[in-house]
Order: sequence, then C-alpha cells, then structure tokens
Amino acid sequence: MEEDFRFALIGAPSVTGLVPAGRINMIDNPQGSGAPYITMQVIGDAQGMTMQGPDGLSQGRMQVDCYGRTYAEVKAVSRAAVAVLHGYRGRGLRLVEHAGTRDDREGGSNEAERLFRVSLDFITNWRA
Repeated sequence: MEEDFRFALIGAPSVTGLVPAGRINMIDNPQGSGAPYITMQVIGDAQGMTMQGPDGLSQGRMQVDCYGRTYAEVKAVSRAAVAVLHGYRGRGLRLVEHAGTRDDREGGSNEAERLFRVSLDFITNWRA
C-alpha cells in the first residue's frame, strides 16, 4: 500500500510541480532537503477475512502530511494531493477515499522556521 500511494503522488505532475519527487517519502523527509515536502504514514491496516480465511483484500488508512513555508504553499500542495488521491484506482489500490483534513502549524521557538502542515487522511481497499 505504501509504495502505491507514493507511486500515485510522484506520478502526478500537478504534485511534483510543487514538491520534487525526492521530497515525497514515508515517515520522514531527508534532513536538509527543504520545504515543501510530503510525508506519509500508515495509520491502520487490516487484512480482510471470510469464514474460509483471508480473502486477499485489505483495508488501510494512510495519513499524508503536507508541509510548507507558508499557509498558501501548503494548501496548494494538499489540494493537489487530494485531487490525485481521492477516487484513485491503480496498482494494488482498489479505491482511495479522502476521509478528512486538519490544518496545523509545527511547534518550535523560532517563528520564522515553523512550517505549516496540512494532514490528510485516506481510506483504501487494497490488494498486495
């Protein structure tokens, strides 16, 4: 699932025009690579079951965090990510649905270095 989400984002010029592919990663952004960037993390993943055992289809939840130096920058990145992922079907992903959005700002004592963040939650059914 993780690779499929990244594949969808780095394959979309509307996203990579705002965020270079090297700044779209699972969990962490490479130190010193700058903003804007996107990180992703699995929030939940459960294998589907029938009375006969696993059915091969899983349901997962992915959090996609968009970071930027300004609120306008991060909103543009997050809107591009939603436009690509909401309704996406491809590779192992059967259907991706946007489930929610949260706007935030990173903590820290240096106001000039605090990044804006938009967290996006997506639910998907997928098959390995």
